[in-house]
Amino acid sequence: MTLSLTVSDEVRTLAPGFTHVAIEAHGLVNGPSTDGSSAILDEAARRLAVRLDGRAPHEDPHMAAWREVYTAFGSKPSRTRNSAEALAKRALSEAGLPRINLLVDLYNAISVAHLIPVGGEDIDRIQGGMRLVRATGDEDFPTVADGEEVVEHPDAGEVVWRDEAGVTCRRWNWRQGPRTRLTEETVSGIFLLEGLAPMPVADVEAAAAELAELLEKFSPGARITVGSAVS
Repeated sequence: MTLSLTVSDEVRTLAPGFTHVAIEAHGLVNGPSTDGSSAILDEAARRLAVRLDGRAPHEDPHMAAWREVYTAFGSKPSRTRNSAEALAKRALSEAGLPRINLLVDLYNAISVAHLIPVGGEDIDRIQGGMRLVRATGDEDFPTVADGEEVVEHPDAGEVVWRDEAGVTCRRWNWRQGPRTRLTEETVSGIFLLEGLAPMPVADVEAAAAELAELLEKFSPGARITVGSAVS
């Protein structure tokens, strides 16, 4: 791994059951969604329905654990859902999952199929390393609201991913900023899979392995490194 990822002691204290696996990939080929990526998203939605077996996403034990953590740092989980729960809700709706671009489709599919938050960032747009910290409230979070570029600030104590330039994702894995997102020009990416107890570490690793296989399939020749699970 060439990009450093660190988790602060404050976050570890807040969520001692947190585990993450990072995949670093170089030489990626991105572009518009394809029939292939669309089919993978449809299959992920089918796998999710089987996993939930009639339950709502928030009733899954892993999603319930994320709701508890969101509440612990002062966020309302029914209003600001973690990324996996939000995607699962979309997958089960009539609208279905969005088609964004090839790379985003692939990691969204893994998120839905395994019911685990997964994020992707363009390494070339990250300044320095990435850190998971509790915000002071002064950090910049450039985003877009009503079609206009704006700079928000996280709440004090909120868990955020950030680099040297500012926040890259608010409320742990709720909303990613546009600065570092994967675009059709992306050639190097970091993909992060995040789990909480009671999800077994082996399940996080299995999801990472499946995502790595998809990246290899759709970007032949890419240099892909799957990191070890970090608790």
